[in-house]
Amino acid sequence: MASVTATFLALTRPGNTAPTASTEGGRNSQGKDSTTDAAGEPAWDGRTKVIGDGSTSYTGPPTGQLKAEPLKPGEKPPQFVVFSWDGGLEGDDHLFSHYRELAKQYDAHMTFFLTGIYLLPKSEKDLYHPPQHSVGSAAISFPTDEHIRTTLGQLAEAWKDGNEIGTHFNGHFCGAKGGGDWSVQEWKSEIDQFFSFVEKWKTNTGYKDIAPLPFDFRKEVTGGRAPCLEGQKNLLTAGKSYGWRYDASSAGDFQIWPTKKNGIWDFPLQMLPYEGGKYQGLSMDFNFLYNQSGGETQGDPAKFPEWEQETVRSYMDGFNRVYYGSRAPLFIGNHFEDWNGGIYMKAIDQVVKNVCTKQGVKCVSFRELTAWLDAQKPETLERLRSLDPAQSPDWSTVVK
Repeated sequence: MASVTATFLALTRPGNTAPTASTEGGRNSQGKDSTTDAAGEPAWDGRTKVIGDGSTSYTGPPTGQLKAEPLKPGEKPPQFVVFSWDGGLEGDDHLFSHYRELAKQYDAHMTFFLTGIYLLPKSEKDLYHPPQHSVGSAAISFPTDEHIRTTLGQLAEAWKDGNEIGTHFNGHFCGAKGGGDWSVQEWKSEIDQFFSFVEKWKTNTGYKDIAPLPFDFRKEVTGGRAPCLEGQKNLLTAGKSYGWRYDASSAGDFQIWPTKKNGIWDFPLQMLPYEGGKYQGLSMDFNFLYNQSGGETQGDPAKFPEWEQETVRSYMDGFNRVYYGSRAPLFIGNHFEDWNGGIYMKAIDQVVKNVCTKQGVKCVSFRELTAWLDAQKPETLERLRSLDPAQSPDWSTVVK
């Protein structure tokens, strides 16, 4: 088996209703909520505020979120685990709904990175003007009308369950003329189009029988993951102008406590021990696929049981390294796919059940982790970052 430590190529494919809105309006000419509190946040009055064409609404802040409090002197940090999903489409395999229900069962929150064109009908594809590519083109398939409807339902329920909705942008272009070649302005164009697609799905689909999504995308989306993990430098500059707080588009870091790049929290995919520690590979399903079946999405079925357990073991080895060591957060990235007989989905099922039930573990979204990190003393975070992943320190010397 090839030793691949930082190879990534995301492959995605397209495969209940929100509360009924009661009050229209809620935005002024600058796109801000017309009623705000002293901190500039919406003053929630218990009524739904419909936004724009009725595709989205404001129904109050997310509920059930982790309370962001600074660590007390000598306190061991929680072991954070973030399960994140690229694409965010409810297809015929119903994997979006499966993981939404699994998260609820194990008192976990997850991050679902939505691809903008998954709310755009193929008949309206010319509304998409991708940077450096022809109008209406994409490196992935546009969704079916039914998949748009089912995805809308899952987005609403996922948000109400306390999960996070982030962005996976739109056309999933990689390599030449992909995100790695895009300027700051081209990234801004991609982001603006993402917001347009998700805020105008009623106009673009013509659906009148589905209630608005119960959240405002411009407030909800505070970060994302770039396709193929490309172009982070210019993306960070672009994202900062939208007030984004984190980015999950880098790769190859070992399991250490996060730091900021350009003022934005950097949450990379991490290097985990593959094949019992023979080498380190990224914490994402495609990288297991690449190493196990050479990138073939359906390899030798006789190998599936072995590969599944190998994947589980790598995730658990990475988890145990920090759970009994530095308590650095563990980041796991995946796709809603049936690669190699669905073994990577089955592996995640096992890992969620194994880790989210352990004492001291918090299975959270990137949004929740961001808020927690921002609540910590800078000097505490610096000492946490100095720890080796497997190092179990005297916490009284780290958290003061």
